[in-house]
Amino acid sequence: MTIQIGDRLPEATLAEFIETETEGCALGPNTFNVADLVKGKTIAIFGLPGAFTPTCSAQHLPGYVKLADRLKAKGVDEIWCVSVNDAFVMGAWGRDQKATGIVRMMADGSAAYTRALGLDMDLTARGMGVRSRRYSMLVVDGVVKALNLEQPGAFDVSSAEAMLKQLGS
Repeated sequence: MTIQIGDRLPEATLAEFIETETEGCALGPNTFNVADLVKGKTIAIFGLPGAFTPTCSAQHLPGYVKLADRLKAKGVDEIWCVSVNDAFVMGAWGRDQKATGIVRMMADGSAAYTRALGLDMDLTARGMGVRSRRYSMLVVDGVVKALNLEQPGAFDVSSAEAMLKQLGS
């Protein structure tokens, strides 16, 4: 079943490649509990089929990087990009897209979180395995306040520009 507006995000973990070691976060992949990360925060989350793929690299992620300051001015504490890729790939893609420190590149390597959200799709026939549908959502203290699901192959409602409009920009 697909997550809905008003639902609480499911219990899960996501991984993030940490570029700079800090207390509690080692250099390299670190695993985080989603419930802990969203507590008391407003987070713009967008999910996409894969790192380094055409629409994801040319439009989806770059839009959130470009408009991050405007989203944060509207009350967004963090921006997450979630994809069914490992933390090494997400880290490399974030560096390539100059997203480091702007968008948290959250890896769902086994698609467990994506499946828990009900936002998975099977692209095995295209050689990509299980991936995420393209979406965006606004989450406040762990509860989904807005959910924008794209139709297969589309990029219309999950962009950073669409999220800004929802926030009243």
